[in-house]
Amino acid sequence: MPAENSPQEENWTEVIQPRTNLLDLGLGDVWRYRDLVMLFVRRDFVSTYKQTVLGPIWFFIQPLLTTITYVIIFGRVAKLSTDGLPQMVFYLSGITVWNYFAQTLTVTSTVFRDNATMFGKVYFPRLTMPLSIVISNLVRFAIQFGLFLAIWLYYLVKGGSNIHPNWLIALTPLLVIVMGLMSLGLGMIFSAMTTKYRDLAMLLAFGVQLLMYATPVIYPLSSITGQYRWLILANPMTSIVETFRYAFLGSGTFSWEYLTYSVAFTTVILLLGTIVFNRVQKSFTDTV
Repeated sequence: MPAENSPQEENWTEVIQPRTNLLDLGLGDVWRYRDLVMLFVRRDFVSTYKQTVLGPIWFFIQPLLTTITYVIIFGRVAKLSTDGLPQMVFYLSGITVWNYFAQTLTVTSTVFRDNATMFGKVYFPRLTMPLSIVISNLVRFAIQFGLFLAIWLYYLVKGGSNIHPNWLIALTPLLVIVMGLMSLGLGMIFSAMTTKYRDLAMLLAFGVQLLMYATPVIYPLSSITGQYRWLILANPMTSIVETFRYAFLGSGTFSWEYLTYSVAFTTVILLLGTIVFNRVQKSFTDTV
């Protein structure tokens, strides 16, 4: 009876082995496939506005039109408070932060379902796909952040706008990382669940819209008082939006306690998402 050779002895270039540790994301494999991640990022970036007349200019137009709409509806008609800040820069600060979280979560939540055909034909670390979504949306965030900075600088130089930036601006990278990891963790959980229950994808899209109104995007946290304030504070995105706004505009609510809560929530969700993702990726092609 011939002796069995190990994969290394047979000079295999790729050895796929079952992952027994549910908390192992296989980041080493993802690093080896980093070129593939960048290809996915480029594909997402190019395909979004391919065959459009204005192309990447939509990255600026969409948040700008949304901000103008909010100024008219919530600022002029509903007359919601902006803590004395210019409405344009107040709403744009909330929209810039919220869009990154919402878009990353929504797209990541259907990554298994949308790419089932590709996953079933060729092997590559499954995590590369949701990671590429986080990175491609980071590029969009960077462009929209540039738009926010341009308008913010206009009001800052203009003077008389009650804008007082402070050292907390240095926390911006931390806020972006927390948002990216939180949306990645939640996205992996919903992506695993939508392989069996596709209704969840539509429910999530509706839920994200509702969650925006439970986040101080169109109103300051200081305007929420009474029995429902704890609900807004329980939302882990609340402290992120408020910290970002407080850092750049100098008005709003900042608390290390609230920010620590958001970081702790993100850590738990990321661990939970990793476990669920690793369990489902072994068999999702049989159920999709």
